[in-house]
Amino acid sequence: MKNFRWLAATPLLCLFPGLSPAAEIQGAQLSGFWAIPFAGILLSIALMPLLLASFWHHHFGKVAAAWSLAFFLPFALVFGPALAGGSFVHALLAEYIPFIVLLTALYTVSGGIFIRGNLHGSPALNTSILAIGTVLASFMGTTGASMLMIRPLIRANDNRVHKAHVVVFFIFLVSNAGGSLTPLGDPPLFLGFLKGVDFFWTVSHIFPETLFLAGCLLGIFYALDCWYYRREGVLSVDPTPDTRRIGFDGAINFWLLGAVVALVLLSGFWKSAVAFNLAGTEVGLPGLVRDVGLVVVTLVSLRLTPASVHQDNQFSWGPMQEVAKLFAGIFLTIIPVIAMLKAGTQGPFGAIIAAVTRPDGQPDPAMYFWATGALSSFLDNAPTYLVFFNTAGGDPAALMTAMAPTLAAISAGAVFMGANSYIGNAPNMMVKAVAEDRGIKMPGFFGYMLWSGAVLIPLFIVMTFIWFR
Repeated sequence: MKNFRWLAATPLLCLFPGLSPAAEIQGAQLSGFWAIPFAGILLSIALMPLLLASFWHHHFGKVAAAWSLAFFLPFALVFGPALAGGSFVHALLAEYIPFIVLLTALYTVSGGIFIRGNLHGSPALNTSILAIGTVLASFMGTTGASMLMIRPLIRANDNRVHKAHVVVFFIFLVSNAGGSLTPLGDPPLFLGFLKGVDFFWTVSHIFPETLFLAGCLLGIFYALDCWYYRREGVLSVDPTPDTRRIGFDGAINFWLLGAVVALVLLSGFWKSAVAFNLAGTEVGLPGLVRDVGLVVVTLVSLRLTPASVHQDNQFSWGPMQEVAKLFAGIFLTIIPVIAMLKAGTQGPFGAIIAAVTRPDGQPDPAMYFWATGALSSFLDNAPTYLVFFNTAGGDPAALMTAMAPTLAAISAGAVFMGANSYIGNAPNMMVKAVAEDRGIKMPGFFGYMLWSGAVLIPLFIVMTFIWFR
């Protein structure tokens, strides 16, 4: 097996002369300056659509690539090609490819299901759709539920004057809060499942928090949507005329969605000693089978879904391409940031780690909730979850029992606060892209954060005093 591992790594080694399995980056030895490319790509996502909209629309992939090179090339010069190349391979194989393959499968399968019939976007109907999507998110993932429900929701509201707020609350609920009850719902919880957290632990420990948050958001949305509806009404002509009764086209994709869920579960429950070492990154057989299976599901969906369904859904690869390109840059430039966080109190971000510990040395659930949440608002919430999971000791048996309040705080912070910005969770950006593709003028990066700051943050403060003291 050892010889086979190196044989498998040979093509990659040809791309990076002298590359060998690299040691882990020592975050304590890094300067905070290495976080500049990551900050740069975040600021680009935030500001360029506002200041250079046309340039950004045509060249966002090049901007992401430029920031990636701004990190990777200097890092390779300073620390050597072995460490830089090994880190690149790890980010690619262990994080980015599984992430983007799963998102692509969910995006394709959900895009192959057309909910026919023209619903009319009254406040009661909109609230019902948001509630249904919130429940679905924990069973088919926030990405799958978001891509399934956003299109009929937009179509139902196509004769409303103001509808951006509908999409904003959709992101709050379906793309984030709804995924908090099972490991299938959101990547951070799936990583916890892989680390040994029981499948049903989350639903048994943060269900009250989820119910409170979802209930409050649905109530706030209903009141706000009623105000808009009464104040401005609807357009005199509905762009989407009434059609047949409500139903589904492309129903084969429900079976394929079940296959996606089964593959994800299989990779968590299946334990195998077979692994392939690629430049220091081990790719386990269960993960490899999952990813290959997801690619097959994607291709089968594209092959079996009638063209009319994609046409009715206005299915396009634009939103997926945007997410794939931008998150490629994010996953690469985040490498030194995660390493510095993992360094704990000895690293450049030591103050953050120290802040989650009480003077008596015990973990502070409230601070874990806010620290995990604050970083998950702008970093990818999956590695952020792992950082604080390990900061709290990393022992799933202890975290699920004696330290249950701490694990609940980490889980809630990672999932709930991913809604604080467009880049907190991948479905956020996908939903925004789909909405804009349908002609909805969405708030910009900071405009969206005004919404989340006004609506979500007060609810998080209340939750802190009730559950995370």
